[in-house]
Amino acid sequence: MTARFRDLLAAEWMKLWSLRSTPWAFAAGAVAALGVNLNATLADHRNYPDYPDGIKELFVPIWAMRDAFTLGGAMVFTLATGSIGALMVVGEYGTGQIRTTFAAVPARRSVVAAKALVLAAVMLVYGALVAGVSFAATQAVLDDRGVGMAIGDAGVLRAVAASALLAPVCALAGFGLGALLRHTATTIVSLTGVLLLLPALMDERDRWGAMFLHALPQGAWKRLTEVGVSPVPVDHPWTAGGAWTVYAAWAAVAVTVAFVAVGRRDV
Repeated sequence: MTARFRDLLAAEWMKLWSLRSTPWAFAAGAVAALGVNLNATLADHRNYPDYPDGIKELFVPIWAMRDAFTLGGAMVFTLATGSIGALMVVGEYGTGQIRTTFAAVPARRSVVAAKALVLAAVMLVYGALVAGVSFAATQAVLDDRGVGMAIGDAGVLRAVAASALLAPVCALAGFGLGALLRHTATTIVSLTGVLLLLPALMDERDRWGAMFLHALPQGAWKRLTEVGVSPVPVDHPWTAGGAWTVYAAWAAVAVTVAFVAVGRRDV
């Protein structure tokens, strides 16, 4: 009997949540990201009266949005979601369960498609929750100083959406890398290098460094969460449309890599 695709989706959903580590990984990622963002916000709330007028003039919207979605929080969130995505595929290879899966469903690419869809859907909801809570909590704190922002302010909705979508994009990147490497430690180290270390090595003042950074999820996220006019001139500016394209490209390429790796290689 051929398995229906909705049955594959249900199976992958159960596999994801049957792991004891899954709820803890989601909780740890959310708490860590929110903790970093709130820590920065509380520091600004405490120090705001002592800031010079120049900083106060720029606080809304530039600093207020940076508190809502800090680079440190984004890096933690990137690693957490990318690792969950990787474990969704390497976990089965590590335990040998993948043999049972493919014996029951010889159509390997259907299994990969089901895994990717479940992962993307779960991460989209997860990202929306974390991004929404981060924005609401940080701006509530800043409102006490009269410098909080609202969801309807210019650029805010885009920044929230970009932070939410960072979760499925990075999770799918980890998923594709995991399907390619099939080893937990190697995948996590490689994921950390690509998504976190490479951006840190890029010099935005250099043309080629800026172009390379723009092509990475972190660079796209930074562009999409920018609001207002920065007082520091940008040497190599970039469009929001280009940043959205990078998001889409990373997700599409990651799933394609998973299809090819699983379809052509032996278990």
